[in-house]
Amino acid sequence: QVSLVESGGGLVQPGGSLRPSCAASGIIVIRNAMAWYRQAPGKQRALVASLSTDRTMYHAESVRGRFTIARDNAKNTVDLQMNSLKPEDTAVYYCAARGPPIRLGKLTQWEYEYWGQGTQVTVSS
Repeated sequence: QVSLVESGGGLVQPGGSLRPSCAASGIIVIRNAMAWYRQAPGKQRALVASLSTDRTMYHAESVRGRFTIARDNAKNTVDLQMNSLKPEDTAVYYCAARGPPIRLGKLTQWEYEYWGQGTQVTVSS
């Protein structure tokens, strides 16, 4: 049984940092395409960052230079280092995974097979 469990969200002031983590069980993250999505109130879920099996990374333009997706093979986790946080980063952040077969290129959210329950990130003074 596959499980993705996010942790590490919380309340932070603008300009602060957080590092949510996605702990995977039932899959090995190094063999999966992994991603972080977020959904703000009243908005559609949107891709924040993704990491392919060949370590190709993608970061949405709105977070590029501030967020970094990273995989810890030993812990079987995928983290999202978030720096210089802004109020518009407030959202529920979700971890997603897809196992083989995995096509080349950036996947759509409908191609991810497994999802976590999400962790709330609130950026406010």
